[in-house]
Amino acid sequence: MTTTTTSLRPLRVDADRLLTHLDRLRAVGATGDGGVTRCAFGREDVEGREFVAALMREAGLDVSVDAAANLVGRRPGRLSAAPPLVLGSHLDTVPGGGAYDGAYGVLAAVEVARTLQENGVVLDRPLAVVAFSNEEGTTGTPAMFGSRAMAGCTEPGELELPVAGQDRTLAEALDAAGGDSRRLGSVRREPGSVAAYLELHIEQGPVLTGSGTAIGVVEGISGRLTAEVTVHGQANHAGTTPMTDRQDALLAAAELITRVPLLTGPDGLVRVATVGDCAVSPGAWNVVPGRARLVVDLRDMSEEALVAALGRLRVMADDTAERTGTRIEVAEVQRVSPTPCDPLRQESVRRTADALGLSHVTMPSGAGHDAQWMARVAPTGMIFVPSEGGSSHVPHERTVPADIANGADVLLGCTLLEGMEA
Repeated sequence: MTTTTTSLRPLRVDADRLLTHLDRLRAVGATGDGGVTRCAFGREDVEGREFVAALMREAGLDVSVDAAANLVGRRPGRLSAAPPLVLGSHLDTVPGGGAYDGAYGVLAAVEVARTLQENGVVLDRPLAVVAFSNEEGTTGTPAMFGSRAMAGCTEPGELELPVAGQDRTLAEALDAAGGDSRRLGSVRREPGSVAAYLELHIEQGPVLTGSGTAIGVVEGISGRLTAEVTVHGQANHAGTTPMTDRQDALLAAAELITRVPLLTGPDGLVRVATVGDCAVSPGAWNVVPGRARLVVDLRDMSEEALVAALGRLRVMADDTAERTGTRIEVAEVQRVSPTPCDPLRQESVRRTADALGLSHVTMPSGAGHDAQWMARVAPTGMIFVPSEGGSSHVPHERTVPADIANGADVLLGCTLLEGMEA
């Protein structure tokens, strides 16, 4: 018999089934060291999508692929005209990544739909489960393509970019995966057309596991500012140039690198700051470096803090240049604004966690997610579960079974709350 519900019910997902599905998906693209490689639109990614599409059908979802190659499973609601509730994440991985990043959120959402089906629960509003295409952007194409397409935020020319290692363009890859590059605009959703978007994800950091907290209530996704720092010195012979006469670009760059952490902490401006890339020219062991290029990554929930940190970085660069006899240029190359999660969706996560007796803490996300683009379309919430050791994007990425089950149960509870408010 089909039933409806108007309050949080003590439903639970089938945790053993969810863990089994995670293990089976892990085998698709498995590497010898326990990792997973399912780069977007490659053979392993397609195989993984086919596996999840079959699970969606078993869960009673009507499965399709939209023009952006997003895999979508739909379930009708009691009020067919109501805007749908969307649950989602992604299935692609970085090379040699882990089994839980992205995939956990998709498979848990499928398990939520199956739990509703098996318990005869009909939501007021329709439900959609989405596996977004190309979230990682590891094939030389821009990341989060599927969610950006849904938000109407793809850029001209993206479709003609080559997909690394696949000898085809992004448009050709989309079409081969069941999308339709000629109809990409049809994927766009206007604000208000989606009731809410919820994404369950591993934390990918050490906060939850370090504090022994079960659930992270994500307050927002950190903004990111990327700056390219170019140090101009003077290349010269390493054996004949006196130390006092050198304009060593790498030495100046190294000094600046050690000062970047000062942009964080009690006297700093941003939450984290990283120098993740350094290129030296001419790059010979017996030549004083004449040029060094650094890439600095700044992240914070305040855009004003990001801008202020960039300003302080420029002051540091000027000071370093003056003392080392070099010239240093600092250029902003990319800025992604912080994305706050909707307060009501945060409260839904807290309320559900409380009902399930799970500890929780409010925290930012330092990593980017499809949720930051879906927030342009709908009120958005994110749920984090602990990452053992804080590790992610690596073969030993792991979340313990109890936390896997807890997160899926919270997603189920939030789905019941959100789905009955049409």
